[in-house]
Amino acid sequence: MIFLNINNLNVSIEGKKILDDFNLTINQGEVHAIMGPNGSGKSTLANVLAGNEDYEVNSGKIIFKDQDLLGLNIEERAQIGIFLAFQYPVEIPGVNITPFLQASINSKLKNENKPELDTLSFAKLLKEKAKDLGIGPDMLKRSINTGFSGGEKKRYEILQMSVLNPEFTIFDETDSGLDVDALRIVTEGINKFKNDNNSFLIITHYQKLLDYINPDYVHVMRNGKILKSGDISLAVEIEKSGYQNF
Repeated sequence: MIFLNINNLNVSIEGKKILDDFNLTINQGEVHAIMGPNGSGKSTLANVLAGNEDYEVNSGKIIFKDQDLLGLNIEERAQIGIFLAFQYPVEIPGVNITPFLQASINSKLKNENKPELDTLSFAKLLKEKAKDLGIGPDMLKRSINTGFSGGEKKRYEILQMSVLNPEFTIFDETDSGLDVDALRIVTEGINKFKNDNNSFLIITHYQKLLDYINPDYVHVMRNGKILKSGDISLAVEIEKSGYQNF
């Protein structure tokens, strides 16, 4: 089943063209990775998929589960199962993690015409998910990302993903600046969450992350389009010789 189909997508920001007739198809249950030098359009792609209105879509189509994604705002995209893990998660002082996550999942359930979770049911779910990720109760009492280390921010995003159970998750260079232990936390969380019903798009500079996750496809992106696609061996090639051959 085709989950996501991007067809001849052209995107610009402040009059500068970033994505140039970009095409990509992701099927249900697949993990795709995109690699490329800085300025190739990788983060632009992630932002456009998530619904960032700073970017201007000049032409093209994005179809997600038979829906026109370009006709939906950020909240609507989240409600139908799209989740973006940011490269640099923002701090939100005064907004506690637990009620925020409860409100988020109930918004999604309401959109799906499913019963919302009461406080006790949600607390039980959150405790189970947090335990799987090695997150203690003290962290759940804190404001979102406020005073968090880089690893803690990434761990919280994995917790958020696990609770919301999105069908399509985009990781925008989520491995940037992580030490070995934090990288392991992120990849273990992703691997626990992977199944035949959800798909991933992982944007990264580094082969190391992909060694842990083992994507189905690796794509090389440059100048706003995909130049080459292959398996994990393509990431190994990039690690050895860089992007000079592309």
